[in-house]
Amino acid sequence: MNTSPVRTRFAPSPTGALHIGGVRTALFSWLYARRHGGQYVLRIEDTDQERSSQEYVEVILEGFEWLGLDADEGPIFQSRRLERYREVAGRMIADGRAYRCYCTPDELAEMRARQVAAGEKPRYDGRCRDRDRPREGVAPAVRFRNPKSGQVVVDDLVHGRVVFENGELDDLVILRSSGTPTYHFGVVVDDADMSITHVIRGDDHLNNTPRHINLFHALGLTPPRYAHIPMIAGPDGAKLSKRHGAVSVLEYRDRGYLPDAMLNYLVRLGWSHGDKEVFSRREMIELFDLTGVQKSPARFDIEKLNWLNQHYIKEAGAGVLADGLAEQLRRLGVEIADPASLAPIAEAFRERAKTLVELAEQAHVYVADFDRYDAKGAAKHLTPDSAGLLRQVRERLAELRDWTAESTQRVVEEVANASGTGMGKVAQPVRVAVTGGTASPGIGVTLHILGRDKTLARLDRAIELARTPPVSS
Repeated sequence: MNTSPVRTRFAPSPTGALHIGGVRTALFSWLYARRHGGQYVLRIEDTDQERSSQEYVEVILEGFEWLGLDADEGPIFQSRRLERYREVAGRMIADGRAYRCYCTPDELAEMRARQVAAGEKPRYDGRCRDRDRPREGVAPAVRFRNPKSGQVVVDDLVHGRVVFENGELDDLVILRSSGTPTYHFGVVVDDADMSITHVIRGDDHLNNTPRHINLFHALGLTPPRYAHIPMIAGPDGAKLSKRHGAVSVLEYRDRGYLPDAMLNYLVRLGWSHGDKEVFSRREMIELFDLTGVQKSPARFDIEKLNWLNQHYIKEAGAGVLADGLAEQLRRLGVEIADPASLAPIAEAFRERAKTLVELAEQAHVYVADFDRYDAKGAAKHLTPDSAGLLRQVRERLAELRDWTAESTQRVVEEVANASGTGMGKVAQPVRVAVTGGTASPGIGVTLHILGRDKTLARLDRAIELARTPPVSS
């Protein structure tokens, strides 16, 4: 058993967006390293130059920066280690553990077609295994000389003991004819060079593990421990797709989810600690272990994510919410010079929003003018009968020296009492007048957040409209 200090890694390929399945794998790796006082490495597997792009590299790095999953080493790029892979492959050829394969793509395709037609498992038939002469005009690949007999035992930290027969494994390509490593070879050389002790990855990689273990043994090295975690399924049990939520993790940021809520949600996809649902980062680090990882697929549930996000919005510090709110308002075209000024708005609406997007949509009217009133609300509350009440409120508010939630609330109550119409008959017309709609926090809080100038200007506009109904929608 490997007793070295724990070192885990996450190794995404920059060939597409970073999805939540990948983030969860990274999170489990990060947590395991943090729990055991080890180190977490970020490695970018970018040897597929045709499909890899710098844009996706930046998405990966930006996503982890947003989530706060800091790496102790990295990012390390495979594309900068090509000479190392070629060196190891050359040594394996010299030692007889690998060989050059001169089969052309057409010959390999013909081989597989013939095997399929005969009802056999498609696999390389080893025709170049004992070849001792080069083939003119053909750039060779390099294949690993896999053992023909015996077994590979994987003592998986999630699935337990899994046995594979070597006879079922063919001689895989480790170095392409272009000189670039295949996934199987690159990952083994990297894990060895980087002293990775624990590999945590999706269980779709479980069938790759015997190949990797054989490569480690061929190199005279001890393989890391493996933990293959369950895949994430949609609510219907089918493979997670875009219709379920398999989108870039940055889209969740843009949709107004908090990073702590996202991590809390992801840690519970396939892992549990009793019935506990809400975990701080500190608690995740203290409690996470692979013994709590389940074997069956976890199901993505957007409603559960929304519930958690709403919880974190309610619990977040005003500064955190204000910064997030400022970013979402920018997306709506409203630039905020001082995000800290949004703290009272964030405080007023935190109980009403599941996401920062919802928070921004509700807060928008407090930082920018609105173009139209709610049609039904205006028709009911901005009438000639309410115009006089609105004027009284406006006059009293203009006289206030201290503009607070309490003082503005008191003005509305006093006008209501003096007119004998009841609080609702005054507060609701004021609410429609200053926000354009029929829903808002308490009227005193609403007026306090808007401030004196916006409140008086909006009351003036509403009074003018109320005098000459109906109000156009």
